[in-house]
Amino acid sequence: MIGTGPGDLLPDQLTERLRASGALPFGRVTAIHPEEPRTMLVSTIMPLRVEYSFDAPGEAPTRLLLKSSRDGLGAGLQAIVGEREVAFYTQAAPLMPGGPFPRCYDAECSSGRFHLLLEDLSETHMVLTQWPLPPSVQACERIVDTWAIFHAFWWRHPRLGREVGTFLDEVALAKLGADYRRRYEHFAETLGDRLGSGARADYARVLDARERLYTPKRLYATYTLAHGDAHVWNLLYPRDDAASGIYLIDWDAWRIGRGAFDLAYMMAVHWYPERRARLEAPLIERYHAGLLAHGVTDYSLDRLWEDYRLAVIGHLATPVWQQSLELPPAVWWPHLHRILTAFEDLDCAALLS
Repeated sequence: MIGTGPGDLLPDQLTERLRASGALPFGRVTAIHPEEPRTMLVSTIMPLRVEYSFDAPGEAPTRLLLKSSRDGLGAGLQAIVGEREVAFYTQAAPLMPGGPFPRCYDAECSSGRFHLLLEDLSETHMVLTQWPLPPSVQACERIVDTWAIFHAFWWRHPRLGREVGTFLDEVALAKLGADYRRRYEHFAETLGDRLGSGARADYARVLDARERLYTPKRLYATYTLAHGDAHVWNLLYPRDDAASGIYLIDWDAWRIGRGAFDLAYMMAVHWYPERRARLEAPLIERYHAGLLAHGVTDYSLDRLWEDYRLAVIGHLATPVWQQSLELPPAVWWPHLHRILTAFEDLDCAALLS
């Protein structure tokens, strides 16, 4: 049963789910106390305080988060939201014990609805800044280090494309390309003269080159498990600033792909030119050093830069998709201008020929 609120999760049901996860080998839940829910962009998060019988283990989780579908989503979002995140916690997370993500005690998705029962880390971790304020340089370094560790673990992992995720073949890539073109045409028509001639020319060149750029051989020349929505508000930063690690959250867009895709989303999509010009190169170099330190081989810094520029080209699709999924213009309009600027600054057009 998909739980979307405290009334959908009774003590006996929570006992069964915690028992199945191994978090409650004996004892039982006696009471569930919901707290004020938080409405997010596409989901609702309900904090739960849990009480147990006297014979329950002391380490049984007393604070949980029930994450579920938000009411009122458009039909396009409603059909897909939650499905990938449930798959991440059921397919990928068990293969990386102690990985940099919250523990999940239960995950289910059905008929456009989903729920996740996650550990509540709010006492030890926090969202780093209020959107859209970027983090400090020191925090960005720690974030990049975390991505290097995560991506290195999954680098050409033998389970990818088998038990975890899917490699897209030529047919699937062609279908995505046609969908992108259709969404872009609607995007351009909707914006009218607010989408300038230079931007239209960039999009036209990218769309014309897409079949050549996005072949299975080129797309998966290097691959890992990419988050797909790796902005800095999709992580939890330790409150003590040093003693514990960063947790990566909101796994609803993960895929098999380039690790550079996550870096480009964090920097090229979300940072204004001055900050990107100052921090982009040193952070990419730091990420590369982190990959090598954690076992990645045969991957040069030049290759990473090429992958990063290809990721910037790919992220031209980000504002198009966000607008087509009816996200607020406050989200995708700044993204459009920042990613177009990054496309020009990094001479990404040179990769199209």
